[in-house]
Amino acid sequence: MSQTPVSIENYVRTHDLLQEAIAGLSDEQLVWKASEKSWSVTEVLTHLADHNLVVSFRLREVLAGSEARLPAFAQDEWVSGQRANAAKAADALDVFRALLLYNSLLFRRLSPEDWNKSGVSFKGQTVTVAAIAQAFIDHVHHHLGQIERIKQGEKRARESSGAF
Repeated sequence: MSQTPVSIENYVRTHDLLQEAIAGLSDEQLVWKASEKSWSVTEVLTHLADHNLVVSFRLREVLAGSEARLPAFAQDEWVSGQRANAAKAADALDVFRALLLYNSLLFRRLSPEDWNKSGVSFKGQTVTVAAIAQAFIDHVHHHLGQIERIKQGEKRARESSGAF
């Protein structure tokens, strides 16, 4: 197996890390929100599935040699517009995992030259396929921290209400 600039195993493992982060949470805990403007755990997972979809498109645009700017997306509007908190967290994770596996198959076919192909982000920055894939992994890790903060906030709210 040839070396890749991004660990495909770490990329695929993001699903397991998310599964571990939500293990044991009830349906109520998965949809709890600190405020109307904050996200629940389910909404974070939906966002990550959406982000994976967008990143999948960005990767393919760069590999195809497209000169179009890579798209941004309105994450808050996507989450609220699809009523993500009424969905099942497991469904978002299933989509997330399917895209991870599909993209990991693509990653295994890439040559060193493919990993270095570049495009222009919506911010006007030049990004490589490797940088897009690594940024995705980093993004998931950022949201793992967010999930932990949501869980701690829900726990504090439950304890202060005496509902534990």
